[in-house]
Amino acid sequence: MCYQLEGSVPCCSGPGPLHWEAVKRVFRYLIGTKSHALTFGSEQRGLEGYADANDGSSQEHQHAISGYAYLMDGGAISWISRKQEVIALSTTEAEYIATTHGAKEAIWFQKLLGELFPGPSKTFTLSCDNQSTINLATTDNYHARTKHIDVRYHFIRELITNGTIQLKYCPTNSMVADILAKPVPVWKVPILAHDLGLHNVCKGV
Repeated sequence: MCYQLEGSVPCCSGPGPLHWEAVKRVFRYLIGTKSHALTFGSEQRGLEGYADANDGSSQEHQHAISGYAYLMDGGAISWISRKQEVIALSTTEAEYIATTHGAKEAIWFQKLLGELFPGPSKTFTLSCDNQSTINLATTDNYHARTKHIDVRYHFIRELITNGTIQLKYCPTNSMVADILAKPVPVWKVPILAHDLGLHNVCKGV
């Protein structure tokens, strides 16, 4: 397998200092988390979703990165970090696309949990840290800056209308999916990992 860092040649044909530094970061992470594991039951809060995105400006390809995570009783059960299919023209659009992808995952969970625990369909909470995205998804406030957004991403509006999901604002400092969408400060990594349910099992939870 050949890996390539942005702005560099593939490491299998010309490895350099950038690749060596990347490898060392991977090993530091593995050493620092070898005693950690995903744990469940630390909180009794049911299924919660978080969706986030960066603006793409820090990427050479200019595509934003979508990230979402779903937690069940304090532990992550589904998460993703993926380059968006289109180049978003604003932070709102990038967050809107990420939130739509997170909403599609909510539909899958609704069907799965409906089979495991028959009963009335539940409304799942999906948290977003962008107020403009929430406004775009929950109102008819379309204007010149958002009318170009692909119609398929407005699918989330129907899910909110029929009660499948509830979109809730989440401050950036509490956004669990932040670590899946963008680089975060070193001090914030263990905090977000803990929020995702990653605990040191050697020292207890």
